[in-house]
Amino acid sequence: MARTIVFVNQKGGVGKTTTAINLGAYLAIAGKRTLLVDFDPQANLTSGVGASGGGRGIYEVLSGTLRPRDALMTTKVDGLSLIPSSIDLSGATVELVDRDDRNIYLKRLLSEVADDFDYILIDCPPSLGVLTLNGLMAADEVLIPMQCEYFALEGLSLILNTVSLVQKSMNPKLKIGGIIFTMYDSRTKLAQDVVQQVTEYFKDRVFRTIVPRNVRLSEAPSHGLPVALYDPTCIGAKSYEALAKELIARVEGVGAKTAREDGAPVQGSLFAKASRIDSEGLAKASRIDSEGPAKASRAESKDR
Repeated sequence: MARTIVFVNQKGGVGKTTTAINLGAYLAIAGKRTLLVDFDPQANLTSGVGASGGGRGIYEVLSGTLRPRDALMTTKVDGLSLIPSSIDLSGATVELVDRDDRNIYLKRLLSEVADDFDYILIDCPPSLGVLTLNGLMAADEVLIPMQCEYFALEGLSLILNTVSLVQKSMNPKLKIGGIIFTMYDSRTKLAQDVVQQVTEYFKDRVFRTIVPRNVRLSEAPSHGLPVALYDPTCIGAKSYEALAKELIARVEGVGAKTAREDGAPVQGSLFAKASRIDSEGLAKASRIDSEGPAKASRAESKDR
């Protein structure tokens, strides 16, 4: 039976779809049979792996004109399958609203293919409407991609409240799998402060691997490729590869631990590296600042 994971954030532009694509690709590369489900009418996940709905996607599955198994598509990554989306899915928000079972449609449909995969990753729209509720009902856990900015902090509480309501009233097995920091820029103090505050509060719920801002990550979807195929040597690719390993370790309890007992980041953690660079830079700057006046003082004494 597949482990079903939904990516949720009502704020757009936080790297949610990018994370779903690239995490799915590296799970498949790691030998895990993985299914991507594009549940967003914008269909960015679909185009991001070089596919198109073409009348045989998730909307047709929801409307009953196509079986889930018939909607499956292969991708350029071995072991990575896709149920595509299209703009037609926007009509589902209207068509489902009056149905008593409107929040469990996706769960029921995915159960037909769950035995064929190890992981099912659902990409939801940037909202907390009926489509996202379907994703939350179908999932075992929620992953929250979070941009390292102030407004992301404000939106986080709303997401957590929604998840809590779903847990209490509709899907008690649902759990928060973790928060993933994306678009991290170690040059800004704000990004560092956001990471520190969220990590201090949520502790082990925060993934130790942090995804930085990276041009190659932004370019890959325009070529219809995950970054693993577009540029596997870039820092963005390395980060998602590490994130996939960390996810497997969390879900399956194998491999390296995501956090040690002493709270130190796992080896290769981007944040650990960034923090070390920042602290070394500050120390160096401090030495220069202190040596400058001393040097000037010595020169002045010599002139006298």
